[in-house]
Amino acid sequence: MLELNAITIGFFVFSILTLGGAVGVVTTRNLFRGTIWLMVSLFGVAGFMVLLSAPFLAAVQILVYIGAIAILITFAVMLTRSVTRLENRYIRIIPSLVVSLVLFIILIAGVTIPVFGGQSPDTAPVVVKTTRDLGLALVDGNGYVVPFMLASLLLTAAMIGAIYIARDEEV
Repeated sequence: MLELNAITIGFFVFSILTLGGAVGVVTTRNLFRGTIWLMVSLFGVAGFMVLLSAPFLAAVQILVYIGAIAILITFAVMLTRSVTRLENRYIRIIPSLVVSLVLFIILIAGVTIPVFGGQSPDTAPVVVKTTRDLGLALVDGNGYVVPFMLASLLLTAAMIGAIYIARDEEV
C-alpha cells in the first residue's frame, strides 16, 4: 500500500519535474527553451539524490550540471547566430521517443529482473554511506569504476558528435 508522507510527496514532485523537463527538452523546437527544460529535469534528478540521502551528489548535480554545463549551453546558444538559422533538425521527435522508450524498457528490465542482474530494493546492498566511501567505491575495481568509465566514454562520444555537427554546419 502506498503511504502518503513527505518522502512520497517529494518523490512525486521530483518525478514530475524530471519527466516534465525531459518531455520539454524532446518536444521543444527552440534551443534556448530546451536548455531551460534540461535545467528543470536536472533539478528533479538532484531532488532524487536528496531523497536518497546523498546530499553531496545532489550538490554536485546542481553545481556541475545545472550551474556549469546548462549555463554554458545557454551562453553558446545566445552567442552563436548560426544556431538560430538551422534549417534541418538533427533530432526528430518520433524516432527519439521510440529510442528513449526502448532504452527505458531495457533499463527497467536490467534493474528489476534478477536474470539480468537486477535486485529488489529489499535485497540491494547499501555499501556507500559517506563521501569517503563513495570516492573509494568509484576507484575500487569491485566498485563503480566500470559505470564511471562508461559515463566518461559516453560524454566523450557526445562531445565528438557535437564537434562533428558544428564542423559540418560551417562547411
